[in-house]
Amino acid sequence: MKSAKLAPQLIDLLKQQKKIITTVESCTGGLIAGAITGISGSSDVFEQGFITYSNAAKTALVNVPEALLKAYGAVSIEVAASMAEGALTAAGADIALSVTGIAGPTGGSPEKPVGMVCFGLSYINVEKQRLTLAQVRQFGDIGREAVRQASVENALQWGIDTLSA
Repeated sequence: MKSAKLAPQLIDLLKQQKKIITTVESCTGGLIAGAITGISGSSDVFEQGFITYSNAAKTALVNVPEALLKAYGAVSIEVAASMAEGALTAAGADIALSVTGIAGPTGGSPEKPVGMVCFGLSYINVEKQRLTLAQVRQFGDIGREAVRQASVENALQWGIDTLSA
């Protein structure tokens, strides 16, 4: 499991930079937070995470506008970005990772197939400005757990890459 190697790297970078991370997860259901908190010493860099499986939870917990959900759907880069921004604010963190996607085996469509996962990353840079990025990955119909695990690995790696830049 690649996430077992990525999580300690992310934690080390966060500790070196004295940063706090938060997560907001839909299709991974807390697996990213679990990968982070599974590492001894993670309490130095992780205080809380959010599982927002439903649209109502996305709105209630991390302030994703209902209009955004209606316009783009829960699985979109727009919503992933909003989730990350909302979590960053709600947790008072320095960096937030978000994930929303279609793990399968059902729920896909031609426009949003099974294995499509959107990620958001919002962080406070050295100039104290908030920057938010979003990306989409197409993992394919590789099975529900494989999509979820690939999503965890992608999110952790993106966090590492951002903090290393």
